Amino acid sequence: MSFLKEKYIKEVIKELMTSNNYKTVMEVPKIEKVIINMGIGDATTNSKLLEAALKELELITSAKPIVTKAKKSIAGFNLRRPGAPIGCKVTIRGSKMYTFLEKLINIVLPRVRDFRGLSPKSFDGRGNYTLGLTEQLIFPEIIYDNVLKIRGMDVTLVTTAKTDQEALGLLKALGLPFRK
Repeated sequence: MSFLKEKYIKEVIKELMTSNNYKTVMEVPKIEKVIINMGIGDATTNSKLLEAALKELELITSAKPIVTKAKKSIAGFNLRRPGAPIGCKVTIRGSKMYTFLEKLINIVLPRVRDFRGLSPKSFDGRGNYTLGLTEQLIFPEIIYDNVLKIRGMDVTLVTTAKTDQEALGLLKALGLPFRK
């Protein structure tokens, strides 16, 4: 069992039950899954960039990513046909999710240049949190010499919380560094 899951079971549940007056453990919010999405605008013209992004995402998450395709043609984005590959994403749950979150909190976020904490305003209104990373090089698995192009990614933490305040309390208790 990962350190973060152990912390959730032993400390976070008790802390949230007392602070939010939950009657049962099942009311306490938890993280359901983590979705990592990487947009690749050049994938329509250069398939090697898409393959490289898929490999990098697999290295980062140790899960197999899928290719996302365009739903309709948008001339402004140079998408001429629906079904054209435009990115890749991966959804992780369970032990892989906790391992990824530990790495994100302890290794990746401290490596972000000029990091002052995560914005507490990036919730969606339903208790889910999304953070944007500007480059894949901050992950320890990525070797700088093997990178074809520096790309950003979106990391979405899907929780069972009903409100943004509940989710903020959960993520703070788990150790995500939020801005004051």
